[in-house]
Amino acid sequence: MAETLPPQIHVFVRDWLSANNILLKSRDGHVLIDSGYKTHAPLTLALLASGRGLGGEPLATLVNTHLHSDHIGGNAAVRDVYGCTIVFPDSEAPIIRRWDTKALLLDYADQEADRFDIDQTLHVGTSQVWGDLEWQMLASPGHDMGALVFYNPEHRILVSGDALWENGYGFVMPASLDPDALPAARDTLDMIASLDVRFVIPGHGEVFTDIGAALDRAYRRTAAFEADETRVARHALKALLTFTLLHRRRMALADLPSYVDRVGIFRDFNAAVLRMTPTALAAMLVDELQRAGVVRRDGADLVPAG
Repeated sequence: MAETLPPQIHVFVRDWLSANNILLKSRDGHVLIDSGYKTHAPLTLALLASGRGLGGEPLATLVNTHLHSDHIGGNAAVRDVYGCTIVFPDSEAPIIRRWDTKALLLDYADQEADRFDIDQTLHVGTSQVWGDLEWQMLASPGHDMGALVFYNPEHRILVSGDALWENGYGFVMPASLDPDALPAARDTLDMIASLDVRFVIPGHGEVFTDIGAALDRAYRRTAAFEADETRVARHALKALLTFTLLHRRRMALADLPSYVDRVGIFRDFNAAVLRMTPTALAAMLVDELQRAGVVRRDGADLVPAG
């Protein structure tokens, strides 16, 4: 699929711990969108240095779609190597500048990122030229309330971050914790549906072209979330636990009740919505992830299924 994109767009499809890296090449300066997770920074740098990447040429700019650790975790490492300018959505820049680890879902969600500085900001309604293509800056709140997506009308390309994947979108906060999140996610889907899109380059997963089917799946998920707040909370906590497991590679099953009671976002979701004992919450998450084929037991430990 990536071969059908304009030749200056190079998509490095990563996994669910690191967001995709999108390299936009131009004689005016190469631009990278999103840098992946902190522990995957060596691979991010290797991809950039490869022949398909920069091949020894400089990187002018690093742009982020939003502030979550799987998108910003390699920023500091990339800047250290390339000395590039870092550009960030304007509404989220204050969070980065004060390094608010709760808003960044770092210690609050047991995730990691090295601190970095922002040089420039991106504003909704403006355009940027990256890779000799003009990109519109569009607000995409929901999964992250200050996130942006980037749209190129000429080739009908949407860089969607975590606002739309081929099968869903990034988790959202339950209404009990943020009543604006789920309505914003629906509004973002409506905005994307109003665009003339041929290619979606998502934050995770392969580039895809069946936009209608992806939107239909996303709308159905949104309707299910709107009907049942506990479903929102369960989905988010399963995503967060899976992310942590991909980071750690192995977690002791016996430690999971204390883990979900200690880590702030698990504790807050449970107190606000699920209201389960830590033992029951841990058991539910493991059971549902196992049935989905995402995790498996390995003796006394929980490990990723893949």
